[in-house]
Amino acid sequence: MTGDETRSIRLLIADDEHLIRGALSALLNLEPDIEVVGSADNGVSAAELALELKPDVCLLDLEMPQADGLEAAARILSTVATKVVIVTRHARPGVLRRALAARVSGFVPKSTPAEELADVIRDVAAGKRYIDPEIAATALTAERCPLTDRELDALRLSRSTMSVQEIADRLHLAAGTVRNYLSSAMTKLDARSRHEAAELAWQQGWI
Repeated sequence: MTGDETRSIRLLIADDEHLIRGALSALLNLEPDIEVVGSADNGVSAAELALELKPDVCLLDLEMPQADGLEAAARILSTVATKVVIVTRHARPGVLRRALAARVSGFVPKSTPAEELADVIRDVAAGKRYIDPEIAATALTAERCPLTDRELDALRLSRSTMSVQEIADRLHLAAGTVRNYLSSAMTKLDARSRHEAAELAWQQGWI
């Protein structure tokens, strides 16, 4: 099959670092069978663009403002028939498990050369899954998360400057209930404060 007969893979790129986003767009656009159809600098915009452009593959940075790569992936995959590849600089242990639960098809480090990344995009577009071997090995030895979903929700919001009452309002719960979740999480993680517990959970990739 010639290049003219092969339909280009339509790619959406989201990364909050302008230079990286621009470099990826330029390099991947050089591939004869890949067309970058849009780019975004945060997870919310990425989800909106995906719904509008309906790309074949979305390449999402893990750490982005407003919504991280996994949150964006969950939103995108719930509304668009596409594939998602996550790129990350720091592969925290529990993140891969969360990514797989969110039906992400690819997970690669930011150090991946553009030519290799193009091959991953092709594989994912063809229905395959690609997980970087080192990230997979780290995930296999990672400690399982001892926290409940609600405890994780409360800790996730505790990484901001929100008060307990504001967290309660966001989660549609009573403030006392949120305090119980935070107290339980602190006990399980042997943390002295909700902020320390949130940081420990983040380091493990649970939030």
